[in-house]
Parts: sequence; C-alpha cells; structure tokens
Amino acid sequence: MILVSLLGIILAGCSSSGLRPQPGLNAALQRSADSRREPALGQRWLVSIASRNGRERIELVDLRTRQPVPLPGLNQAGSQPVSVSVSGNGERIAFVRTRDGRTELMLYRRGAAALQRVPVEPTGVPRQVSLDGEGKRLAVQVSREGRWDVDVIRLP
Repeated sequence: MILVSLLGIILAGCSSSGLRPQPGLNAALQRSADSRREPALGQRWLVSIASRNGRERIELVDLRTRQPVPLPGLNQAGSQPVSVSVSGNGERIAFVRTRDGRTELMLYRRGAAALQRVPVEPTGVPRQVSLDGEGKRLAVQVSREGRWDVDVIRLP
C-alpha cells in the first residue's frame, strides 16, 4: 500500500508541467509600469519596453533584486522604442527606435553608458531585433523594397 502511494506521488510529480509563474517578480513588474511589451531575457536580466504615464521607455530589471537598473543616456526625449533585446550578461542592449521620422537600429553598452547607431546595409527599415547571449551578434528584421529580410550583424 505504501509503495502504491509513493509511486502515485512520483508519477504525479513527473506528469506535472513544471511551469510555475513567479508571482513576486510579476507583481513587482506590474507595480513599476502601467504596461510592458517586447520582453527579452538575459541570464539575470529582463529588458522590456515599459509604459508609464503615457511615455514608453526601455527598462532593464535585475531579476535578483527585482529593481530597475539605471540606463543613463539610453532613453532620449523624442525617441520611441519599437523592439529591444539584451545580452546574457546584461551589458549590451540592442534596440530599434523611431526618432525624428527615422527608424534606427541602436546598440547600448551599459558599462560605458555608450549609445551608438548600427548601420543597416544595404539600406532598409529595421523592425525587430534579437541579440545573442554573448552580445556579439544580432539579428534584425529589415524591410527592403516591400519585402522582409533578416540580417545578422557581428558586433565589435
């Protein structure tokens, strides 16, 4: 009888999906912004486009502390984030933004608080971006002459 009960517990544990929401983290994310979109995960980082009081900005959250990380120089007045991605170690953030009527592919280096435009060659309009775990390559969806392409760009 005990063996049957133990077997039932083991089987129930194995059939469980193992998927569990993280209510503490999710509640902290909901408190810090009115809404979020475009989430991307690094090893201990979550980057997303957070909306607060009608203004959208890129926000990096340290998953261990559940706190936003300062990103000096990244969120500039007059720019609208479109897509965002983070490297595994949280040091690089790649994103697409619109600013002054142009759509730009950008790279932010957190350690240096440096922002740089990444050229799209041949010319096209970037839309979605995905940074690899090491932060050394990115894939970007680009519209060119009415069709969608994906470019892979090696970063220095």
